[in-house]
Amino acid sequence: MLKKMVDNRDQRSLAVQFRRRRFAFFQSLLSHLERPVRILDVGGIETYWKMMELNAGDQVFITLLNLTQTAVSFPNVTSIAGDARAIMAEDASFDVVFSNSVIEHVGTYQDQLQMSKEVRRVGKRYFVQTPNKYFPLEPHFLFPLFQFLPINIRVLLLQNFRLGWFSKTPDKVKAREIVETIRLLDKREFLSLFPNAQIYEEKIFGMTKSFVAYEGWGE
Repeated sequence: MLKKMVDNRDQRSLAVQFRRRRFAFFQSLLSHLERPVRILDVGGIETYWKMMELNAGDQVFITLLNLTQTAVSFPNVTSIAGDARAIMAEDASFDVVFSNSVIEHVGTYQDQLQMSKEVRRVGKRYFVQTPNKYFPLEPHFLFPLFQFLPINIRVLLLQNFRLGWFSKTPDKVKAREIVETIRLLDKREFLSLFPNAQIYEEKIFGMTKSFVAYEGWGE
């Protein structure tokens, strides 16, 4: 059990390292834009931007979009409530739409397609990341090949064990709801959502851990 806890901490630490590397890539793109810059972070949290050391004097203003409005304290950050599939904003009203590990949570493929359309509609450019379905370690439950197991097996495992970011959930209905909220994408599906995007692949040990779709940066 102790080994498992250590392993989970290591996996979370690795996830933070990937986020920092990804953010460094994002910053390299962002550095070429004229200030001020308005960013819509779909599904984001304020602590992410603090962790990435957003500079209050950099004239970068973040709007967090989530199903419910959240409290914020950073002067450059605001929060609004809304649905990623129907964003209440005018066309091209944000300089950048940013989204980190969210599109796999919005529902069916049609829901994901609707989110991608909204991202492309309201942003002059975008930067959207999602885990690779075919990476062997499922990134939410931190269980090898979890995404390929029959759903009843996945539910049973969550009913009996703490898995990754999720606590042990004995209630079968609730455990099934959690399992069904995640629909991972492979590269082909991700490209179908963002057909004109460039794809950046994050790799570990030669395997693609996740994808970033980005477009409109004038490279």
